[in-house]
Amino acid sequence: MAILIPPKDFKDESVSAAKNMLEKWGIETVITSYSTKECRGYHGAVYMPKLNAGRMKSSDFDGILLIDGVGVDSYKLYDFRPLLDTISVFANTGKIVAGISNAIKIMARANIISDLKIAVPKDEEAKRLVQLYHGKASENYIEEQKNILTLSDSEKVDQLSEMIVKKLGAK
Repeated sequence: MAILIPPKDFKDESVSAAKNMLEKWGIETVITSYSTKECRGYHGAVYMPKLNAGRMKSSDFDGILLIDGVGVDSYKLYDFRPLLDTISVFANTGKIVAGISNAIKIMARANIISDLKIAVPKDEEAKRLVQLYHGKASENYIEEQKNILTLSDSEKVDQLSEMIVKKLGAK
């Protein structure tokens, strides 16, 4: 499972909770970013990306998890065409695409949410993009529609991770 983080100001706790849960179930995680240098979280956690996101191939992974945080907006990851194309390929080949909170904007801009229920965060821009890209805003904090998983409340990352484990059939 690829875990995409912004170069700076991602939610440390989202990464660590997801990484720990997935690895506990034997799912290999690979931290990826558009930086080749250390990526620093909002609370100071440091991760060294193992793979530049620009070189990522969907065929090498079962899915991708898009981590939330201020860095998603600072770096405008939702405007970066190569990332949007990569996310689209993941979705169109049936791979899991999971997004947490404001990272759902990346999924919307990749145009993979049309007619799907989406757990929409409180962020007004995220709500606007879900509507603009024809997602169906859900009142639920977590949604699973086909291979698209969304979580509006980053404090519940464990539940999203459990959903990923289940979809991958890990034992």
